[in-house]
Amino acid sequence: MRLPNPLQSGRLIKRYKRFLADIKLDDGREITAHCANPGSMLAVAVEGARVWVHEHGDPKRKLAFSWELIELGNTLVPINTANPNKIGFEAVEAGIIPELTGYGDIRREVKYGDSSRIDLLLEGGRRKKTCFVEIKNVHLSRQRGLAEFPDSVTARGTKHLNELAKIADQGDRAVMLFIVQRSDCHRFSPAADLDPAYAETLKAVSNQGVELLCYDCEVTHSEVVLRKALEIQLEQ
Repeated sequence: MRLPNPLQSGRLIKRYKRFLADIKLDDGREITAHCANPGSMLAVAVEGARVWVHEHGDPKRKLAFSWELIELGNTLVPINTANPNKIGFEAVEAGIIPELTGYGDIRREVKYGDSSRIDLLLEGGRRKKTCFVEIKNVHLSRQRGLAEFPDSVTARGTKHLNELAKIADQGDRAVMLFIVQRSDCHRFSPAADLDPAYAETLKAVSNQGVELLCYDCEVTHSEVVLRKALEIQLEQ
């Protein structure tokens, strides 16, 4: 997935009201950028860290800049939670995820369950079963090498897991795909201390036929590309 171009660098002053971030650019300007991330951004919105923004030039938007990347240590981390859906779609289309190859048709944002939309619906080809793929963005890492989800309580995420379990029970494939928007982790675990209900539900649905996948990404200043599978540990 290509990132907007060009990007300008600066330092994060603060992130607030969920969708706003004050940033001091390298040229001395202080700006307020749109933050496309409704989550807590625990351990990600580090004040003083180097960040990159895009000036989109759209007069209809209230804010002229969008926050795209933050540098944590030596690792670039995209902050936009909408990225993984695009990354996942491109990866499946390109056959990068072995577990999700062999389908003839890929559709996005298809209605299913209790007023929900599945991120990817895979059908046809040589596969007999329709495959429902839910995608979650992961950027939290509090321990070296460990990626975690969620970064705060997510009743919506738990609802999605239960709906996937119903799909599996009906005989179709149900896949929970975690996409880690960073390259410094080698394993994944649910953040049980932040959302015990989600962690317990994830373990439960994995025993009910829901397939769990986790892949990290190679991140540069120009693109974010799915890279390799990470080990999933349901018990830390």
